[in-house]
Amino acid sequence: MSNNDNIINRILASRAKFSHKNTSYNKCDEEGGCGVTGFISSIQIRGRHIYEPSVQMHNRGNGKGGGIAAVGLCASDLGVTQEVLDSHYLIQIAYIDPKSRPEVELANIVPFMDIHKAEKIPTIDDYRDIGLEVKPPDVWRYFCRVNKNILSIFIEDNKLHEMDPHKAEDEFIYQNSVSLNQKFYASLGEKKAFVMSHGRNVMILKVVGYAEHVTQYYCLEDFKAHGWIAHQRYPTRGRLWHPGGAHPFSGMHEALVHNGDFANYHSVSEYLNQYNIYPQFLTDTEVSVLLLDLYSRTFGYPMEYIIEALAPTTENDFDRLPFEKQRIYRYIQSQHVSCSPDGPWFFIIARNDPYKKAFQLIGITDTSMLRPQVFALQEGEVQIGLVCSEKQAIDATLQNLASEDSRFCPVADKYWNARGGSARTGGSFIFTVKDSSKGAGSKELVTTNKFGQIVSTPSNQKHFNDSISISKPLDQDNILQTIKKHIESDDIDELKSFCIKNVINWNYDSLKLLCDELVNQSKNSDKSKTNAICTLTYLNDTVFPTGTKKRSSILNMLRNSLALIFSSTPMLNKPSESIYKYIDFITRDTLRAPEKNEKILVVNAREFAAEGIDCDARVLNKAYILGWKQYICYGYKGQRFTGCGFGKGTDGVRIDVYDSSGDYLASGIDGMEIYVHGNAQDQLGQIMKRGKLVIYGDVGQTFMYGAKGGNVFILGRAAGRPLINGTGCPRVVINGTCLDYLAESFMAGDPLNGGGFVILNGMEYNDCGCLVTLPSPYPGSNLFSLASGGAIYIRDPFKIIVEDQLNGGEFADLSQADWELIYPYLKENEKLFGISIEDDLLTVNGKKMEYKKVYRKVQAIKLAALS
Repeated sequence: MSNNDNIINRILASRAKFSHKNTSYNKCDEEGGCGVTGFISSIQIRGRHIYEPSVQMHNRGNGKGGGIAAVGLCASDLGVTQEVLDSHYLIQIAYIDPKSRPEVELANIVPFMDIHKAEKIPTIDDYRDIGLEVKPPDVWRYFCRVNKNILSIFIEDNKLHEMDPHKAEDEFIYQNSVSLNQKFYASLGEKKAFVMSHGRNVMILKVVGYAEHVTQYYCLEDFKAHGWIAHQRYPTRGRLWHPGGAHPFSGMHEALVHNGDFANYHSVSEYLNQYNIYPQFLTDTEVSVLLLDLYSRTFGYPMEYIIEALAPTTENDFDRLPFEKQRIYRYIQSQHVSCSPDGPWFFIIARNDPYKKAFQLIGITDTSMLRPQVFALQEGEVQIGLVCSEKQAIDATLQNLASEDSRFCPVADKYWNARGGSARTGGSFIFTVKDSSKGAGSKELVTTNKFGQIVSTPSNQKHFNDSISISKPLDQDNILQTIKKHIESDDIDELKSFCIKNVINWNYDSLKLLCDELVNQSKNSDKSKTNAICTLTYLNDTVFPTGTKKRSSILNMLRNSLALIFSSTPMLNKPSESIYKYIDFITRDTLRAPEKNEKILVVNAREFAAEGIDCDARVLNKAYILGWKQYICYGYKGQRFTGCGFGKGTDGVRIDVYDSSGDYLASGIDGMEIYVHGNAQDQLGQIMKRGKLVIYGDVGQTFMYGAKGGNVFILGRAAGRPLINGTGCPRVVINGTCLDYLAESFMAGDPLNGGGFVILNGMEYNDCGCLVTLPSPYPGSNLFSLASGGAIYIRDPFKIIVEDQLNGGEFADLSQADWELIYPYLKENEKLFGISIEDDLLTVNGKKMEYKKVYRKVQAIKLAALS
């Protein structure tokens, strides 16, 4: 037996003294999904910036549980030196009964610890001032080290001489917290106190309320840390009547939040029991972090193996792994698959690794991919990695940061979704903040996937800094003359082409000149306003080479210019001859029917509620009843249900959507057209009946669930489980790919006889703005699962898709009739996105090919039982 095995066995044996009295749990009422968010940066960030995304996902909570965690804290904010912050344990004890503090300290703090500093965390005077119904606990913070004599006795008694003394001290702290919780929380009917967190340079706070309440109540608005995570809603399983039941939960030097549920909670708990680990808060989130701590701190697994133990690689992805990795993963799975949380779930972990002197933000998703998640990265003078349940919350974070610090851009450089168990990325991503080696304590952020492969953005590109004038705009006279020539024209294609052709060589000042001049010219007439909007929108929607400029900065400039034009629109209650009229939350009561030549209602959604009676979707419904048919909606920050509730037969209605739109957009529409000028969120087009939906970007989870019809075009990718239970005749073009479970249980009849289908092109724009073929047109293992009708047409010239991926479908001959069916949709796709049938889709490695050699057809297997 190796020394490491000896240490592991002795650690586990030392925990045998903890009694195990209560394994029951309370199953909560189902109340929708949780909201989870987190970010980590190369610089320390104030707590007010975790407040904003928490508020943005307020509707994912219920006021019964909310919490935050921070890692990489600011020593001066805590009143200690950096040396103390790095070396001492920051134990935070929540006193549900404040009178119990002397008893708790006498039992578990004073006899064992050398206390450097102890203090009550400051709070506001009255919890009711911020809307809390339950008073949060008093939380005391103790900076401690284990007394040397006590630690020596602990090491001697448990025969841990071969163990690193610092790691032995970690184990003492861990066991002391278990002891405290057992005495004052887990074994009592009336709870007195519990340990919220006990690691080094990491802290957790939680309340019976919303996550944003934590920031407010404990006065964290100006408290600084490198990393923050937050969670809305109480745990799916567990005690709920006080903050002990809320996320995050602590292992040792980490904090974990999760969205999801474990059906195998009991089996995971029983597995932990075998190692003398007994859940005390009785929640699935708690057992998650206990597993993480067991694998990481006790077994010493590297993060890749921890992720594999939690979210095993299966099916086609396992087969794609290198042989040596298959061998290792097979062994890991043989040991741990029985206790892998069975999902659906998504974890966000904030972690301090004191032994590698690094702070981490980790996002892990399971293979079922039923919980939404979005990752984002921004690199430049400062770097930040973000992960969240919703993209709009990421955008809210960046916008909030940019308003305070010009080094941040309101738009991320890169957004992506993770595919659990992926053979290419592992379905997990790790943002690590470490020393930059540049002196003065400066840090850098490095992003990797599960396998340690770097995720980055082009290093030669720089963000725009409006506080610095770069130089005189290049091509100034040409820009001004070209705009003047075409701004009142009936055809602005030449103006669009001029911009696309030249932007790669322009500096930011030239681009700013273009935007400013279009804004100025838009004031002259409705014609010039329309052309300015169309030009800026075209640049926003089109992916093109940007040279040394960050696309994120370009998008921010374009969107700011569009917002200026939209906001200058005459208000409904002010006389004007314009075809455009403006309304916002403050002026919503001025809504009336269109008069004279009024045609387009510009709606600033910024201050509307995300849902409910004060949401912008209700205003659009009322406007439609009054006679408005064309809408420009902008300023979105996650508002839901855009286009919903209009009723039957909405042909002739068009809605253009800008900024960070929310869930359920276009759900149930019947005839209208909606154009989303950017990435879209989750659950779009549910039970869609008729109409047209165009997404100039990616689309999120469960897109077009139960859809019955409609024509849909997506420039980018779809996340997991699009078109589940689709029926009737939905017809969809996805130019990128889908994570997995595309068209599961699809029931859309015969596509050659009026039924539905999906065209999957398997292409995307790379960082240089060039259209390229993806390594696989479909990376998942579940294509057309359980489908009984419809078809999928896949661009797969290299025959990468194999039968094992079809899972209920079969390859069929692609006939001339099939090509004639899908060709008009590819032609419309070309018109919308500029993706040429001849030059892009049917050209492979520079050679034009026949459609039969490029596209493949997948149809549902005809089952004898159904024939």
